[in-house]
Amino acid sequence: MTWTREIFAINYAAEIRWREKTMKVLAAYFLDLALGDPEGYPHPVVVMGKAVTWLEEGLRRRARSSRELKTAGFILCFLIVASSFVSSYALILLARLIHPYLGDLLEIFIIYTCLATRELGRAANRVYDALIRGELAEARARLSYIVSRDTHRMNQEEISRGAVETVAENISDAIIAPLFYAFIGGAPLALFYKATNTLDSMVGYTNEKYRDIGYTSAKLDDILNFIPARITALLIVLASFLMGYDYKNCWHVLLRDRLKHKSPNSAHGEAAIAGALNIQLGGINYYFGRPEMRPILGDKRTEISPGHIKDSIRIMYASSILGIVSFYAFYALVLLF
Repeated sequence: MTWTREIFAINYAAEIRWREKTMKVLAAYFLDLALGDPEGYPHPVVVMGKAVTWLEEGLRRRARSSRELKTAGFILCFLIVASSFVSSYALILLARLIHPYLGDLLEIFIIYTCLATRELGRAANRVYDALIRGELAEARARLSYIVSRDTHRMNQEEISRGAVETVAENISDAIIAPLFYAFIGGAPLALFYKATNTLDSMVGYTNEKYRDIGYTSAKLDDILNFIPARITALLIVLASFLMGYDYKNCWHVLLRDRLKHKSPNSAHGEAAIAGALNIQLGGINYYFGRPEMRPILGDKRTEISPGHIKDSIRIMYASSILGIVSFYAFYALVLLF
């Protein structure tokens, strides 16, 4: 019958698109594992960062009140995320007009730039290596590249905690969330998320300077990370089980401490890692010379040491692989039924 043929054709076309999309995401993920972020190439996040700085300065000059700053923040957020989505979509479309394979390669490249699996592991390993050599000054400098807190007075335990917290938080921000959105909407949606996350890291603070102009960016980041943060926490529990870490305590601490942070998402990954490694995260951090108390996550069964940085990196890699497998399986089931 004609209608059965049409349904079959639609399902077949959807299956082909699904295979193409998932293969692009897989290719981008393995490209990230192989290359990381080579120095010197034009990374989209660098372009976004410069655009955010330029627009923020211009908008601040025109804003006088708290309300105007919030409006400026909305405009800033809209311009950055919208331009990221539209420009990537247009470039991929243009590349496909030149040649279909060129469009596919460009989409793979854009998704790859949204991921930071190897770079996150590499950055944390540099901190670990400096600590193992006993070079605290270098370890502080290395950590300062990947955290926004002050590092110049940190001791070994504080440096180790900072590195572990950064890995734990960025399992979602730098890996699982971009993969999640890439599976849903390809490169444009992955870049949309990356733009939001970049905005949040630059202006999404609660201090006096950024509270108003960063309000929209912070809220949008909370919304986009709501599901990925929870997926990430579950992946960490599963990774802990498979790798021989304390998965029972991982689950216990996750359920107990996951909502302690002001952000609805930030504590999920950190709480899960703290439980898996039987350590305590959080405490006093210094930002721009001022102390700030962060929620205490986990129980201090073990003193934090440089070795826990290595443990967190192992869990990070395992969680990323489990994430790829889970998204692929879920997508296949949805298409099947």
